[in-house]
Order: sequence, then structure tokens, then C-alpha cells
Amino acid sequence: MNTENNAELCHWADQMADRIIRERGDLDLYTCASGITPSGTVHIGNFREIITVDLIVRALRSRGKKVRFIYSWDDYDVFRKVPLNMPDPATLEKYLRYPITMVPDTTGRNENYARHHEVDIEQELPRVGIYPEFLYQAERYRAGRYADGMKKALQNRELIKECLNAYRDEQHKMKPEDVYWPVSAFCTKCNKDTTEILDYDGDYGVTYRCKSCGNEEKADLRTARNFKLGWRVDWPMRWNEEKVVFEPGGKDHISPGGSYDTAKLVSKKVYGWDAPITMRYDFVKIKGLPGKMSSSKGKVIALPDALMVYQPEVLRYIFAGTRPNTEFAISFDLDVLKIYEDYDRTERVAWGTDKARNENLYYKEKRIYELSQIEPGMPAVMPYQIGFRMLTTLLQTYSGDIDAVIAALGDVKPEQTGCLRRRAACAWYWVRECAPEEFKFALKTDGSKAELEGKALAAVKKLYTDVVPVTGTVDEKELGQKIFDVAKALEMQPKELFAAAYQALIGKDQGPRLASFMKIIGQEKLSDILKVYC
Repeated sequence: MNTENNAELCHWADQMADRIIRERGDLDLYTCASGITPSGTVHIGNFREIITVDLIVRALRSRGKKVRFIYSWDDYDVFRKVPLNMPDPATLEKYLRYPITMVPDTTGRNENYARHHEVDIEQELPRVGIYPEFLYQAERYRAGRYADGMKKALQNRELIKECLNAYRDEQHKMKPEDVYWPVSAFCTKCNKDTTEILDYDGDYGVTYRCKSCGNEEKADLRTARNFKLGWRVDWPMRWNEEKVVFEPGGKDHISPGGSYDTAKLVSKKVYGWDAPITMRYDFVKIKGLPGKMSSSKGKVIALPDALMVYQPEVLRYIFAGTRPNTEFAISFDLDVLKIYEDYDRTERVAWGTDKARNENLYYKEKRIYELSQIEPGMPAVMPYQIGFRMLTTLLQTYSGDIDAVIAALGDVKPEQTGCLRRRAACAWYWVRECAPEEFKFALKTDGSKAELEGKALAAVKKLYTDVVPVTGTVDEKELGQKIFDVAKALEMQPKELFAAAYQALIGKDQGPRLASFMKIIGQEKLSDILKVYC
């Protein structure tokens, strides 16, 4: 590949794909990895890691490479803390120090606590076009898949100890006399991890004692179902097991001397595998958190929450358009309008209906747009372009009836309806649950009257007689002029007329741009609302 080609290397995902190929060579298979412990709701910050890998996977595949995208559920980790948003915390409290696959799902929906959180994300990822291969670590450990990996760690525990000490200061280093065991055990009698390793026979035999119940036993790593590696060794062991060539990490893990640097040493010195190429991703903050989401998730926004407000393409765009090592906030307030506007502008540039300032910007915007789509590449047809703000006005005018809105637009092609429906559903949710109160309205279609008098009442009557009849025959600019003519004829300030009109139409002093709003409402409906004043 020509590394000077701006069209091919204009996006950070393509740059990383290029680096992976250069540093790892031409492989039959490139394995890219991500994963998390399902100890609570998988939130939008966790999603950043998943989509970072997905974007690089897409970039590799666009170069004709065969790629395996694995997502590991570290569901053999310890249940350490009862979360805020799970029911029956008293029951969950009884399972502290158990493996999370042995903790019950107190919602009653899934077979265990870990599976509850796994299902939540597994069912949602296809909505944004992400299809990893899920690996379940509890299942793999219990099946004896990592017996040799644990054996190798135990046989090299002094070497691992040196690796762990490599980046520690003198105060935190393990001392030569300190006994270090890279494996731990869940007690087979009480199921807790409150155990200590007593002995290792040099092969597969490990003896442990439980400090909680006193149980002591020797077990064979090949057949026992209750042993696992500590995560700082487990991570590099699985890099070798799965032949991982790329895995990103949060800034806390990728910082100099952090867990990645330690794992890199263990991976090479103990397992003989070069650590995967990595990149640091930063935190995602939340701005304008909706109350309903806050109460249901304990102030955590999950992927399905974000998809209530952002259509999948726009949510992907937020991440594809931001370098992973940049901290940003995902917004649910009025910033939502700008994000949709930015996406729409990128879409127009990608399809050539808007011209980019220069060729490099065109390539970059087009690539971000391609990576934002649910299916890789450009859609078959350009989606129907309608601003999010306009859509909220239309939806409120038609009381949330998406079919009526699409019919009113009049020029939506059948192949554009799917994407438009997704956007409309998000717009309707946002305006009801997230938008500020002054943004919301409902047409007064029940025949009720606002309390208007004097010039205000006269203005509404004149709008009915002079403006409504031509609503469907003049353009928005001409209609606006006719509205101003009414104010001039009655010697009113335009804002006074607007307030009277909005009171008559929606019972508020303010609303959408009046001329545009009246055209959206339409002559027939306007007549029905305003005739009660005449």
C-alpha cells in the first residue's frame, strides 16, 4: 500500500491498521481483542473500547485482510461490590467474593448476574453494526483450556515476580523473601476467593486452603474448575493463547509503567509472544444526563440509552470522528442538535452535495462517514436529509406520528425510510425526555382558546383571514412577509404578534420560526385551530 496516499491514511483507524500490517507482517489472520468484566452495566465509556477495535477491524478488512474480532467476558472474576441499579441488594450481598457467574440475577431475567450484563450488550451491538466473537472466560477456565498457561505461570513465578517489580518503586516492590503465586482459587466448598495457595508440585498439582471455611485440598489444574490466573498474568497468557496482534487500553492501563507495560514483559518472557500493538483511549463524560436514564442506571449511560437519542450512524460518527486518546462528553442536552447537524454536513460532503474546503478534508470526512455506517462503506442511496431540529418540530406537530411525518414530507424514497424512521424515533424520544421545556410544544387541537384580547386577539383574527388562506401557495419567505404585514397593519411589534400567534397555536409565548411552523402545520389544520377566535 502506498503510505503516502492521503485517501488511504486520512483516518486514525486506517493509520493504525497500516501500522499493524507493517509491524506484524502479512499474516493469514489478524486477531484484534477487547473485553471487560461484566460486574455491572456496560456503559458508554466501555463501548468506546469496543468501537475502537471495530473501526480498526474495518480498516484492516478494507485492506483485504482476514480479521478475527474477539470480545472476552471476564466472567470468572470476583464479585466485589453490589451495584446501585440491581434489585434485592441484600441477596447480592451474600454472594460477595464469589465468581460473578455464581451470583444470581436478581431481576430474574437471566441465569446469573454476569449473563445479565453480557446479554444487555450482546443484543445491542448488532444495532450499531458490531459483531465480535464472544469468549466466556469462566467457561474456558472451567473446561481446563488454560491449564498449561497456569502451569507455565507457576513454573515461572519468580520471573513473573521480576516482571511485576520492573516498574514499581522500591516501596511497592515485592521483596525477595515474599512468596508470590500467580494463580488463585475459588473454594470448592464455600465458593469464595478467600483462599491462599500452600504448595505447588511443579506440574499440575496445586494445594490451597480457604480462610473463610477452613477447607484444604490439592487439585489438578487439568481437571479442577476453580483456579484462575491473576489478571496481570491472565491478560498476557490469553494474548498468546489467541495470538492477539491489537488490543487498546484505557489511559490508566496504557500509562508508562502501567499494567500494559508489565503484561508486555510477561507476554514475551514467559509466554514467548510479542504483546499486541495498542493504543490508549480516554474517558467519555456525560453532558445533560436525562433524569430517567440517571435513575434507572445509577447515573450510568449504557449503549441502549445512547441509542434512544442517537441513531446508530450518528453514535458511530461521534466515536469515529474523535481520536480515541481524546476525552470528550457525549451530550443529551441541546448539543444533540449540533451533533446531528455536524453529521449531516459530513454526509453531504461524502455524497458530494457539499464541497469540502480541500481534498484532504474531503477524504477525511468521507472516511469518517463510511466508518459511521451500520454496514461498512457507503449506503446504496443517499439518506433523506432532514435536520434533527426540524424533525422535532414536525413530530410535535403530528403528535409523534412518524408515518404522518414521512407522508407530509412527500418526497421520501422507499429505500430511505428505514434510516429516516430511526432518526425520527430518536428525535421523538429526545424532545420528550431530554429537551428543555421551552423546546417542547403541542398544538391546541381541542378547540380551546387562549386568553387573548386587544391587538393580540385582532392579530390572530387577521392571521386567520389574511395569512392562513395563502399558506399553501406561497413560499416561506413570502409567508413571513405577510405575517410582518399583519403586525404593521395593526401597529404592533412583530414579537407581540408572534407571542399572540404562539399562544393561539401552542399555548406558549415562544415556538418554532413562525412562517416555517405555519407551513408545517398546513392550511387546513391552521384554519381549524384559529377559526375559534373569529
